[in-house]
Amino acid sequence: MVLGELAGAGHDVVLVVTRPDKRRGRRAPPTPTPVKQAAELLGVPVAHDVDSVVGCGAELGVVVAFGRIIKPHVLAALPLVNVHFSLLPRWRGAAPVERAILAGDAVTGVSLMQVDEGLDTGPVYRRVEVPIGPEETAPQLTGRLAREGARLLLSALAEGLGEPEPQSGEATYAEKVTAEELRLDWRRPAAELHRVVRVGRAWTTWRGRRLLVLEASVLDGGEGRRAGELDGTAVHTAAGLLQLVRVQPEGRPAMPAGEWLKGARPRPGETLGG
Repeated sequence: MVLGELAGAGHDVVLVVTRPDKRRGRRAPPTPTPVKQAAELLGVPVAHDVDSVVGCGAELGVVVAFGRIIKPHVLAALPLVNVHFSLLPRWRGAAPVERAILAGDAVTGVSLMQVDEGLDTGPVYRRVEVPIGPEETAPQLTGRLAREGARLLLSALAEGLGEPEPQSGEATYAEKVTAEELRLDWRRPAAELHRVVRVGRAWTTWRGRRLLVLEASVLDGGEGRRAGELDGTAVHTAAGLLQLVRVQPEGRPAMPAGEWLKGARPRPGETLGG
């Protein structure tokens, strides 16, 4: 998104640095990152080592979701700005979008910051707030933040970056979300579990096999039943019901929850995650 907007606005992009190609399956050929694919379409050279920017001839480097600390000798060779998907200093680190959703934040945003040797600790040139929709998923929110970030960057380049201001307020850290954090614990309230589903790859188990919950919604009621017990396609939780909308049983394609339920045929008292 940001790369395309920079090129479209007439900026001369001399080099893109991204991760090496990665296999998506044991027998699949290596697949380039979306950034690499976009760069190749634009005819921009691609490298996989950040040291490649030293002496590349650029006047400014733009970092977006790079996920690695940039070493001092690179910072000394080229000024860098980071388009970071949070309102710094809240959610410094690798997974700011996912952490904002899991925390139940109503608002996040984009910060255009000067890259320094710390983890998203540099001073901020400008920022924009973005509300988080109650049903918005992490991919949807990431897409919106990328568009806002591109606009923020282009306006800053057109008007001049100016002097950045030091970050102020309490810092929180957005560590990568683990698979265990995405496990649906039915002893938690439905509203919390819904946020886990919105992050993506949420899972539970059914008769010992993993069941991904791809889409869900929150319903009121459901008191007096065991956590994890099914009521049709709704699951009882500590508070409220989580309505399953779309699921993916292990080894099978995604399907509507009602279709899965017909094949599952739960017995009385049987629970998810048991």
